[in-house]
Amino acid sequence: MAELTDIRETVREKYAAAATAGTGCGGGESCCSPADDAGVFGSSLYDEACGDESLQPAVEASLGCGVPTAVADLHPGEVVLDLGSGGGADVLISARRVGPSGRAIGLDMTDEMLALARANAAQAGVENAEFVKGYIEAMPLADASVDVVISNCVINLSGDKPQAIREAARVLRPGGRFAVSDVIADEGMDEDTRADMAAWTGCIAGALTRAEFEGALSGAGFVNVEIVETHRVHKHAGAAIIRARKPSAG
Repeated sequence: MAELTDIRETVREKYAAAATAGTGCGGGESCCSPADDAGVFGSSLYDEACGDESLQPAVEASLGCGVPTAVADLHPGEVVLDLGSGGGADVLISARRVGPSGRAIGLDMTDEMLALARANAAQAGVENAEFVKGYIEAMPLADASVDVVISNCVINLSGDKPQAIREAARVLRPGGRFAVSDVIADEGMDEDTRADMAAWTGCIAGALTRAEFEGALSGAGFVNVEIVETHRVHKHAGAAIIRARKPSAG
């Protein structure tokens, strides 16, 4: 428990600083990205996926490694949950796609990020979005209450990733979909990289391997697991789209 608390606080401090800076991690770079890794993390990944000028402030604050809303196949009327919603870009894009009859929820543990996301939603005039404080390992949502879980480069930051994935399965309705962007570690990542605590907020040291992510999803009851690497983010890791489904009732 102490280790989980330490990891949370390390992550929270850096992302709070990012929210206060307004974009990136101050100076325009992502919390996940070394300064020389342009185009690997952050808002540039949304160039072809957003197309809505009213959402640009939220998009510019993105710290992610992909665009989960581009592959989540959202439908009008659905309820979408974004884990670690940050500045709110994916929540606001989702809210627009599910329409007035749907709802998008952002879950984040950082007060500064929640304030930034709410300000971005107000500026964009998005009314079917809400932002909730909480941990992805203990989501403050009811069982079977959402249709889709998305996330953008956040699960790797958790100190208990299998528990976060079990929580995603719990809050999904039967037949619900899991569609996240995250970092997948190569097999045999060196111990020096994993031991570097600072790299927890660099989206590398905490990443699961493909086999570990598949095992965590299967262990939580997900089926139709699919992991597709999109681009390299580090010599020991790549960004990937991870999709799965909660079995339908019966």
